[in-house]
Amino acid sequence: MSRRPSAGMRSRPLRTRLLVLLIATLVVVCVAMGLLATLLQRAYLMGDLDDRVRHTAERVLDTASLHPGLQDDLTFLRESGQPAGVLSARLGEDGAVVSAAVVVQDAPTHELSTGQRTALAGIGADGAMHTRTVPGLGAYRVTVLVDGGVRVLAGLPLDDVQDTLSGLVLIEAGVALAGLAVAGWVCAVVVRRQLGPLSRVAATAAEISRAPLGRGEVTAGTRGPGRDTDPGSEAGQVGAALNHLLDHVESCRAERRRGEERMRRFLADASHELRTPLASIAGYAELMNRGTDRVEPVLAWRRVSAESARMTGLVEDLLLLARLDEGRALHLAEVDLAALVAEAVWEARVAGGGHDWQLELDPDAPASVIGDQARLHQLVANLLSNARMHTPAGTRVTASVESADGRCVIRVRDNGPGIPPALLPTVFEPFTRADASRSRADAGSGGSGLGLAVAAAISAAHGGRIQLHSVPGRTEFTIDLPAALETGVGERAVSGNGAPV
Repeated sequence: MSRRPSAGMRSRPLRTRLLVLLIATLVVVCVAMGLLATLLQRAYLMGDLDDRVRHTAERVLDTASLHPGLQDDLTFLRESGQPAGVLSARLGEDGAVVSAAVVVQDAPTHELSTGQRTALAGIGADGAMHTRTVPGLGAYRVTVLVDGGVRVLAGLPLDDVQDTLSGLVLIEAGVALAGLAVAGWVCAVVVRRQLGPLSRVAATAAEISRAPLGRGEVTAGTRGPGRDTDPGSEAGQVGAALNHLLDHVESCRAERRRGEERMRRFLADASHELRTPLASIAGYAELMNRGTDRVEPVLAWRRVSAESARMTGLVEDLLLLARLDEGRALHLAEVDLAALVAEAVWEARVAGGGHDWQLELDPDAPASVIGDQARLHQLVANLLSNARMHTPAGTRVTASVESADGRCVIRVRDNGPGIPPALLPTVFEPFTRADASRSRADAGSGGSGLGLAVAAAISAAHGGRIQLHSVPGRTEFTIDLPAALETGVGERAVSGNGAPV
């Protein structure tokens, strides 16, 4: 089961935790190296001492072998050149210590007491090394050798080895402490330098978090400096990611402002479009109510009906845009685009006899799509109506249908005056209208400015796209739709971006 870090550990800054981790690692390494060095040095010193103990025992045995009958003969210890602390003993056949003495500095050899002899008893005559503590003398490294009936014991003190190891430990501890101090300082400098960008990034993030993003703006100056965005380091990657995030926030805020501006403009245009027919209806209704002779009831009623129809169409277009934007379901079926476009052109010829309406179809290339027939008809009708309303009488308007490579393309083009270049980027937005240069003199009040927006929404809802190319003398709308690869029909929803799902 995993354990969460304690509150104290979580509250420590990253720099402190890294320093603690590095210093702890260095301490472990120093301790391990010191322990290993001590063990190796001890093994070397003990090996050297054992060799000297064995050599001393052999010399004692050689001397004792000259007088095997003298069990208390320790003449070896009285030879010149023996270092202080050398211990020697003669053992009986049962292993008991018969006589024992030790070399004393600047004094005759000293006989061991009974208690000291007892500490040396029980050592096997196997030539192995043993460590014994002799009362009053300290720790000794001893061994027992046998030659015939002669048994001797020899030993050397462990003081030199222990003193050397103690000095080594002190030296290692001093060196380790000094090394840890230097390494800690170096680590602190390196960690501070390496984590400096993170601190500056954190400061930038804190500054952004205190900014009133709901009302203010993230200024371009609120960014991590270039030295803190080096992709070659982890800290630089964090700084670069923060800058990308801030750029994304600014772009989202800019898009949001543009959306709010479009919404305000949309509401203002919708209010204006609805207010005009409502005012007309209210005016004619008031005249009819007064019974004035200046307005014939039939004419007033016709005007009320016309304005009501206009307002109804506007509301229906707005509702359709809202439903398509929400991803409402489409009633899908296999639709023959050639027949649909031909019917739309016939209706446009009846409504606008002053134009030259042309239809181009390829009978050898059937064009079928899976879509909502009513909506697709409305799409083509809106494009034809746009050409009729915004081009002068006598303009040729041509509708064509093509099919190739799994796509069906509808084209509506005219040879009218064209759309002003300044209007092209927003031509598919709601309530976008052409200026007088593209309006007929007898076009009346013109459209509501929703026709092309509805056409674009319907095209997107069917997984297609609509494009416009306009120059003086040639304006062409192109609707690209996926061809019907299967004959499944029914009701299918559209996603938020308009594509069927």
